Amino acid sequence: MFDFLDYATLKFIWWILVGALLMGFAIADGMDMGVGVLLPFVARADAERRIAINTVGPHWDGNQVWLITAGGAIFAAWPAVYAAAFSGFYMAMLLVLFALFFRPVGFDYRSKIDNDVWRSAWDWGLFVGGAVPALIFGVAFGNLLQGVPFHLDDMLRPHYQGSLLTALLPLLNPFARLAGAISLGMFTVHGGLWLQLRADDPVASRARKTVMALAPAVALLFLGAGVWLWFGVDGYRVISAPAHDALPNPLAKEVVRATHAWFDIYAAVPAAAAAPVAGVLGPLVAATLAFARRPGWGFVASALGMVGVIGSAGLSMFPFIMPSSLDPRSSLTIWDAPSSHLTLTVMLIATAIFLPIVLGYTIWCYANMWGRVTAKEIEAQSHSAY
Repeated sequence: MFDFLDYATLKFIWWILVGALLMGFAIADGMDMGVGVLLPFVARADAERRIAINTVGPHWDGNQVWLITAGGAIFAAWPAVYAAAFSGFYMAMLLVLFALFFRPVGFDYRSKIDNDVWRSAWDWGLFVGGAVPALIFGVAFGNLLQGVPFHLDDMLRPHYQGSLLTALLPLLNPFARLAGAISLGMFTVHGGLWLQLRADDPVASRARKTVMALAPAVALLFLGAGVWLWFGVDGYRVISAPAHDALPNPLAKEVVRATHAWFDIYAAVPAAAAAPVAGVLGPLVAATLAFARRPGWGFVASALGMVGVIGSAGLSMFPFIMPSSLDPRSSLTIWDAPSSHLTLTVMLIATAIFLPIVLGYTIWCYANMWGRVTAKEIEAQSHSAY
């Protein structure tokens, strides 16, 4: 009944779906995180900040569901990755969680009291709630590309090098900080384009200038990360492994670290180079369209750039999900870290049913709440939630 797709195909499909969820999170939730990052800088008076907040206020909580869904998908599709990652990145994830606390409270309580100190404090809280997660998500990808210091024992239990209290500092290595800067920059550019599209002047004009200055820097940083990856970061390569449809056993394969191994995919599948090209051109085209006062198409270009950046990381690492720097054989791949055939099949059926419903409802919400947020509207709704 549930064997209409073979196990290997299901493993590959769920690699695509998890990647799509991460891209959806970056595009949707990255937008309102970027607005939070820009809030103290492009909106100066209280009315201007309320304009910026109201552009994302009706949508931010729905956008954040992409992150929750991605976490749930990793738990269900790749339980071994979930267990290993949520242990090794525990302190970083706690930092993200604590930063995210500022978002619901900030959105809901900022305008409840007409006090400049109160509102300014929550504005900076929204900044933290946008900047810290954006930075840490990039740092996580930077560490995955370098390998995570864990190994699996004979019972397939992950063991990490170092203690829990010191686990955060090694994650903030130079390459990971560069990846974090790319993530923070592209989220901020995305939020700036949204403000240029939806906010009234002068907020829109300041956001436009920010995008024009920051987007080329994001493209340059991404290009620099690729050069660093080529010259300074060894990749991983599978030498031998069981068949792709075999039952999961990470220790049944042989893996080596090799120079330039993260670029193997581009030699094997030249079309994969479209991802890094989009990662470089997307921000540049977005900056050009922001300059031309075409923020709608600029937003699309920014989204394509995000797809390119995240897609480049995923394609470069393929088939690895979580490489191990201590014991390359313990590295987790899409072939040896997934759930059972039945679990992946049932999840796929549920996704095919509910994902179109969720996307349709999301589009309906944006369509019915569309429009530029103006100062006149804010003044007329002085006691609104935001």
